[in-house]
Amino acid sequence: MPYPLYVAFIWHQHQPLYKSRTVGHYQLPWVRLHGTKDYLDLILLLERYPRLHQTVNLVPSLILQIEDYVAGTAFDPYLSLALKPVEQLEVDQQQFIIEHFFDANHHTLVDPHPRYAELFYQRQDKGRAWCLDNWTAQDYSDLLAWHNLAWIDPLFWDDPEIAQWLEQGRNFSLSDRQRIYSKQRQILSRIIPHHRQMQESGQLEVMTTPYTHPILPLLADTDAGRVAVPNMALPQHRFQWAEDIPRHLRKAKQMYKERFGRDPRGLWPSEQSVSPAILPDVAAHGFEWLCSDEAVLGWTLGHFFHRDGSGTLFEPEVLYRPYRLETPQGDLSIVFRDHRLSDLIGFTYGSMEPRQAASDLAGQLEAIARSLKARQSDGSTTLENPWLVTIALDGENCWEYYQQDGKPFLEALYQTLSDDPNLQLVTVAEFLDKFPATETIPANKLHSGSWVDGSFTTWIGDPAKNRAWDLLTEARQVLANHPEATEENNPEAWEALYAAEGSDWFWWFGEGHSSNQDAMFDQLFREHLAALYQALNEPVPFNVRQQVEVHAENGDRQPRSFIHPTVDGRGDEQDWDKAGRIEIGGARGTMHRSSLAQRLWYGVDHLNFYLRLDFKAATRPGVDIPPELHLLWFYPGRTMHNSPAPLAELPDEPPANYLFHHHLGVNLLTQSTWFQEAGENFQWHSHPCRAKAAVDSCLEIAVPWADLHTVEPDWSLQLVLILAEDGCYRNYLPENTLVPLQVP
Repeated sequence: MPYPLYVAFIWHQHQPLYKSRTVGHYQLPWVRLHGTKDYLDLILLLERYPRLHQTVNLVPSLILQIEDYVAGTAFDPYLSLALKPVEQLEVDQQQFIIEHFFDANHHTLVDPHPRYAELFYQRQDKGRAWCLDNWTAQDYSDLLAWHNLAWIDPLFWDDPEIAQWLEQGRNFSLSDRQRIYSKQRQILSRIIPHHRQMQESGQLEVMTTPYTHPILPLLADTDAGRVAVPNMALPQHRFQWAEDIPRHLRKAKQMYKERFGRDPRGLWPSEQSVSPAILPDVAAHGFEWLCSDEAVLGWTLGHFFHRDGSGTLFEPEVLYRPYRLETPQGDLSIVFRDHRLSDLIGFTYGSMEPRQAASDLAGQLEAIARSLKARQSDGSTTLENPWLVTIALDGENCWEYYQQDGKPFLEALYQTLSDDPNLQLVTVAEFLDKFPATETIPANKLHSGSWVDGSFTTWIGDPAKNRAWDLLTEARQVLANHPEATEENNPEAWEALYAAEGSDWFWWFGEGHSSNQDAMFDQLFREHLAALYQALNEPVPFNVRQQVEVHAENGDRQPRSFIHPTVDGRGDEQDWDKAGRIEIGGARGTMHRSSLAQRLWYGVDHLNFYLRLDFKAATRPGVDIPPELHLLWFYPGRTMHNSPAPLAELPDEPPANYLFHHHLGVNLLTQSTWFQEAGENFQWHSHPCRAKAAVDSCLEIAVPWADLHTVEPDWSLQLVLILAEDGCYRNYLPENTLVPLQVP
């Protein structure tokens, strides 16, 4: 019997608990803003293509907050300012607005709106101080309006009120801003009911996640971190509270049943993190299937997933099928996502023309089908087995980088998939109903890991992350010391614990991820802990009132002074404390492509310019990252020969397709260097150079000004770093900017 290629899209919709347990209101606006931009439109678009079925994961912590906003009981500082007469704004509130009311990808959410863009570029070109001194009350009112309007999805722009606001463009009043807020609540109020309606029609499967999105394997035992990284530095105190796992599962299931009128079938384990320890509880609570990442499957089977030049798996039958996990509490099915296809949607297609991107994804699926057919023993030209390709990713953050929030891309993709009889989109549950898993993974052999590299290093192992785990362990023990405090008679203590156990706080602590709200995430985590102590009438420990880490230094910054580091690959903090810095890993928020390069430092003295590149712990050049680093730079506004980067497989996109004047190559394995200067006819000419490179805990480089013969004082240069292997381009960094340096 011939089969189509079955495809399961799973969209993960999640926000952590932003409500402060000390001041009683929400500290950040992302549930409200993503709620008007990302949750409802995704399924409304799908509804137009009834042949296509999909799965959506609504995390309980997100549902609770959506319902708060719908009820009108949720207020955040951004909303409070938007609803305040601008004549009453204090100076610190004006500063907050100038700083934070452009928090969005300006290419897609600011630039398309002339008035919003006008204010944004005033801040960029003239500076924040100028805005504070010169902006009028109307400027503030327009900015407050646009910060909310820009986050309303284009699918709703035909609403008469929204259309009128978009046409109006400027001169917004307090009344306008109040009505925009009412429109936000109207959109939010439709999210949960419409998911239920589409599930009941059969086009959608709604799944859930443990209550507050905790890393279940780490709740069972933080030593699980050493399964993938045996030498991981762990917290001082071992967290072993497996009894919290059924609590999170029970509350998630109860919430789901109350809103959707049935039990959930699928479980998205937070961060796609699984381990043998969690499976009995998952099965005991009636879940039928769960999903994880191909890295977890690879670790489990001892299989490395090889792909050809176009990205198609050489052994597709290993990944594109469900597996059965046998537990004493019953069998579970598990599907593993295609990491590459998921990342193409999450990180690549947003920069492509929508139809081209949709065509590429359809082509990727067709290539998988051809590969599966080619491996059939009977030489058949049709699929003789039901294979399932799982594409699972964050359903919120990626659309910020697409034209019109992904609407043109999804319309093109859905139309293409609807028209192709050889591709069939299904929910995971309906596929498993027709084609139960036939391959078994012994439950005790399942790898303990997550979607990020098949490990837990994103949430544990870093000193700051470990300090947070120790604070959580101490609080959990205090709660255990109060057996009289049950969930029934002291829900405040337990809700505070559940909130603190969420994965998001640990995501933002330490190396790997940063945002302009790191200090707030730190504060929220500790407020949840403080609320636990207060609910038990226990004193709040001093260390809970202190920041887990210092955040003032986080984020990008310009050089502060000359630096004179010793180039030994060790990255002495004092050597670099006056350097400029560019955050690399995780700058785009959650569910980003995992970056092993975390932070770039740069600066100058009168002898050299210096670079330092920090990697994730235990990163091995030539194994985890390509073995070559190429520094390429040019001098803006200077007339001189420039040439393309001397590398193969360069993509035709900025900055890889720029022309450069100088090139320094660094072999990260031998720490040797070579230097070239551009000449006529796009040629490169080798020159001696005394550049120095050292690799130990980081990479440090010094390039003498004297070796850049034609360069004069006060010239500026702009630099890009390219990682390569055997002279072939692999990646570039930093992601969204060029490194600026000034010749002293």
